[in-house]
Amino acid sequence: MRPCSLRPYLPTSALRRRAPGKRSYAVQAPGAPTLEIFNQHVKYLQKERAASNAEQSRKVDYIRDEVAQRLCERLLDIQRHFPSVLDLGANSLNIARALANPDHLTISSHPSSAPDAPSAPDVTDPSKLLTSRISHLTCAETSPTLLHRDPEPQSSIPLELQLLNSLETLPYEPNTFDAVLSSLSIHWVNDLPSLLAQINSILKPDAPFLAAMMGGDSVFELRTSLQLADLERRGGVSPHVSPMADVRDVGGLLSKAGFKLLTVDVDDMVVEYPDTFALMMDLQAMGESNAILKSAGGLGGLSRDVLLANESIYRQLYGEEANEGLPATFRIIYMIAWKEGAGQGKPLPRGSGQLDLKDVLGGGDFKVS
Repeated sequence: MRPCSLRPYLPTSALRRRAPGKRSYAVQAPGAPTLEIFNQHVKYLQKERAASNAEQSRKVDYIRDEVAQRLCERLLDIQRHFPSVLDLGANSLNIARALANPDHLTISSHPSSAPDAPSAPDVTDPSKLLTSRISHLTCAETSPTLLHRDPEPQSSIPLELQLLNSLETLPYEPNTFDAVLSSLSIHWVNDLPSLLAQINSILKPDAPFLAAMMGGDSVFELRTSLQLADLERRGGVSPHVSPMADVRDVGGLLSKAGFKLLTVDVDDMVVEYPDTFALMMDLQAMGESNAILKSAGGLGGLSRDVLLANESIYRQLYGEEANEGLPATFRIIYMIAWKEGAGQGKPLPRGSGQLDLKDVLGGGDFKVS
């Protein structure tokens, strides 16, 4: 296994977005989506094949483990009790492992941003704090080999492992869960608006949905270099990196699904690899290879010539003289949204403010020293 290093995160400030007034998103009834972007059977086989080599699969859990830890920290910052929590797209139980090791989590002591949220007991011991806040965790995944790759983590939180036929259709009754989590799974869903509407349905009133997904600019370096290599060696471009949702649309999708009090923020994780072959081998071992439906006019798979050209182009465009490694950027979109409930705080109507921002800032004549 070639070594790779993880650079520090580059967090941006949280974004609160409103869906444009006239923009709408098509949401169909749950089931097989009419418009398919990803081949779900291919994605299932990729995850099964990757998880079958357990040793190699564990070595490439560095991104999933880190993102799961950051997502759990966001959940535990909400000071309330969660009797029943769903981990949707559990992968190899990354969230369950993060919760089983509370010493690695940074749990803030400030109140939740949710108005009038019932406070959890004031517990200083992280393990007792988890027990007091989460009573039951349901881990749902489509790949049985990935779900059962490792023994269940020794945790004070009771776990239930469930296999799903697809993430496109959720087999749960409305108002079932007190919170729904999803870490690096829903970026492979064909009909994201429909899935978000189903998640809103299975949540209890005034319950949160917290998720992390790969964003639109993830591995843009690989996407660009492969396109240029294709163009140079074969005279055309074929998609080798799957398309992903853009952060600008996530707020609108959540709002259309009926969620309130939206918060969306982005982290860029930069991982260094010795070469492009190590990057693509890690993506394959993660089960994150391209799963887009092949078009009839496509140029087919990657040839040796294209791979060699890609290595040279990637290194020329993104390599750094002071560093032998090649950077790969993984853009992680984090979202927190709340199902509407009685007594839930609401944003003030637009135009109801009593102060002009110019007056607060001194009319724009202030100077920074």
